[in-house]
Amino acid sequence: MNRHIIAATAACSIALALGCRSEKSSGPKYAFVTNGVADFWRYAEAGAHAAGKEVGAEITVITPNGVTDQTRKLEDLLTRGADGIAITVIDPANQGAALDKAAAATNLITHDSDAPESKRLVYIGMDNYDAGILCGQTLRKALPDGGSVVIYIGRMDQDNAKRRRQGFIDGLFGRTPDATRNDPSGEEVKSEDGKYIVLRTMTDQFDFAKAKANVEDTITSNPDVAGMVGLFEYNPPLILEALERTGKLGKVKVMGFDENPQTLEGIKNGNVVGTVVQNPYQYGYKSIQVLNELHKGNKSVIPESKFIDIPARVIDSANVEKFAQELLEQK
Repeated sequence: MNRHIIAATAACSIALALGCRSEKSSGPKYAFVTNGVADFWRYAEAGAHAAGKEVGAEITVITPNGVTDQTRKLEDLLTRGADGIAITVIDPANQGAALDKAAAATNLITHDSDAPESKRLVYIGMDNYDAGILCGQTLRKALPDGGSVVIYIGRMDQDNAKRRRQGFIDGLFGRTPDATRNDPSGEEVKSEDGKYIVLRTMTDQFDFAKAKANVEDTITSNPDVAGMVGLFEYNPPLILEALERTGKLGKVKVMGFDENPQTLEGIKNGNVVGTVVQNPYQYGYKSIQVLNELHKGNKSVIPESKFIDIPARVIDSANVEKFAQELLEQK
């Protein structure tokens, strides 16, 4: 077999093993690492590749399956050599050593979900606590008389998940913001005036069947539940599917997070109150821009706060059509 064919075959095998998609270039090599598979990341991938074309870089997008797989793929990137890595960290408490090893070998930044205690250079994304407050406040307006609510989320190990959930509860309860507050996730939490109750926080570990089953279990155990919130991108559509299956669609106030097409359609037809959106396209785009500047030795791209803010916003019936058009233009 021709040695060039052998080399190409080997390269493809490595890419498949990493679970990644790569855009080739003769320039520097940057990796954009997600926390799993979701439509949310397609926009981020588009942004990363757009920036890669502008700066003449080779971009590899990696979609791991859980924390162990993410850590292994991070190590694989170091073995292969990368001029910069942007990663959304699944479990900062237990991935610190791997992150610091990567930071010692190349330019390491975080996006979407941070690892503030690691040696990463900068975090790109939104303040998840503030975004959670927006989410809670929006559902509170839709439930002026109060009621019981259940939170659905992929996992609670991530920094963004913890902050987003706490922000949501504080916004729903109308509390004075305090990002250090930490209501227990395994038990019922009541607002100070007793009007609002968070019955539980249910996780699914990115298992879509489990996520839908969590909603169905809620309907069985708490048929009078007033509100449901899905804090990861895939949660709101699965909430809608489960509510329709159980005959509860339109009878429960649903609040979303992120811009899944089914969530946006739910806002249009009145089955979803609203959704808090990030800007995943900019997460990808800005991450590659920053990595490229760091590769050139330009440290001034890092602000003193080590946080590049890409603010969240609420999408509801008043602006959903305009927002949907914005998304079409990002693809």
